[in-house]
Amino acid sequence: MDRVRSLFQARKNNEEYQPLNEDSESIEEPLEHSGQDGVPFSWIEYSLFALLGVAMLWAWNMFLAAAPYFQLRFEDNDWILDNFQSAIISISTLGNLGTMIILTNVQSTASYPFRINLALYINVVIFALLTASTVLFPGVSPSAYLVFLLIMVGFTACASGLIQNGVFAFASSFGRPEYMQAIMAGQGVAGVLPALVQVTSILISPPSDTTTKARGEALSGNEKPAFIYFLTAVIISIIALVAFIPLVQRHNRIIENRMMEQMAASTTSIESAERSARKVVSMLTLFKKLHWLAGGVFMCFAVAMFFPIFTPKILSVTPPEEASLLLKPAAFIPLGFLFWNLGDLGGRTSALFLSLRERPVLLFVASIARLLFLPLYTLCNLHGKGAIINSDVFYLLVVQFPYGFTTGWLGSNCMMAASDWVEEGEREASGGFMGLAIVAGLAFGSLLSFTAAGI
Repeated sequence: MDRVRSLFQARKNNEEYQPLNEDSESIEEPLEHSGQDGVPFSWIEYSLFALLGVAMLWAWNMFLAAAPYFQLRFEDNDWILDNFQSAIISISTLGNLGTMIILTNVQSTASYPFRINLALYINVVIFALLTASTVLFPGVSPSAYLVFLLIMVGFTACASGLIQNGVFAFASSFGRPEYMQAIMAGQGVAGVLPALVQVTSILISPPSDTTTKARGEALSGNEKPAFIYFLTAVIISIIALVAFIPLVQRHNRIIENRMMEQMAASTTSIESAERSARKVVSMLTLFKKLHWLAGGVFMCFAVAMFFPIFTPKILSVTPPEEASLLLKPAAFIPLGFLFWNLGDLGGRTSALFLSLRERPVLLFVASIARLLFLPLYTLCNLHGKGAIINSDVFYLLVVQFPYGFTTGWLGSNCMMAASDWVEEGEREASGGFMGLAIVAGLAFGSLLSFTAAGI
């Protein structure tokens, strides 16, 4: 029993896995407004990091939001129609993971601002091309359009790896865990807004019966929403580029102050001080210090990848002929996504106040316990065949919302805690490493979710 209890206690006697800051003796006290290096907290900087979080996942959510448009583009080819979504997910997650692995191993010469800017520029170009594709060459074959689409997905996957590695490392260098949480909250916003737009657009302009329409007429009716989706991604990326400028200027001032402090105690040059401030840390070393947190965030997002598989299969318990517009499949399925993402956003935001950063073992255990949400889907109205618990409230408020909430809360706590458990010179590397753990979890979860595809 003593061994079991020891797993749930803070490992205060283990130097390898103990918060490495001056306030480690009072880690359970509320966070002060002075960072680990005296960096003051700023709500303006918090908001800018949140905007970068929005830009980080906006591209991915735009691909999901445009699924009805893609279905019309591919409806003449049954194989592509059945498999294009899986192809998008696989290329996106695996490409993202490969990019993150490469970038995580390049630390000493890394310019994290350059990686962030490059990712945003790539997204601007790619989504400008996708925007143009909705009005140019609408008559190309499904196979040709699939090739074009997957190339675009591949580039955005690389951009996603660049911005995830860059933003998490960049935020870690500020020494403010709140800024890491801001990124996670921004990602939650990027999930909520597209789902909210989908539900609202259906309520305002109900879909008409397209069974008697020609393909060209139906496609023409869906070009405008797709055009807006992709154009919005361009605008968000441009706004993020502009908003990133003051963050870089603030970061440079922080680094200059640290180097001046180092020069006051030595005769080294600024260049030498800058190089010495950044440690090249192997992934094995980071894993030894962050294994519970990295494992927790890995499992958190691996389990989360099952929700996109189940959500489109759950229908309202109200028969379609009796259901209001909101409860019909066209609106109810996006409503399920909306409740999950609202929970996710709430969890990411609440991590500022409901912190468990000093208990990484408990975070890891909780990430595994979230597997218990998956059987709850079998109690809902799968494929409209009837629900064991005949309630839409049960599905939306007991399954979807808590499932999303625990994802956001656990992920944010793990990411915020990482900088507490490494040395100052290892913070940037730890941010990139934790970002890699997220992407690895998403890739693993996306592949594992195929086991539930036939349910």
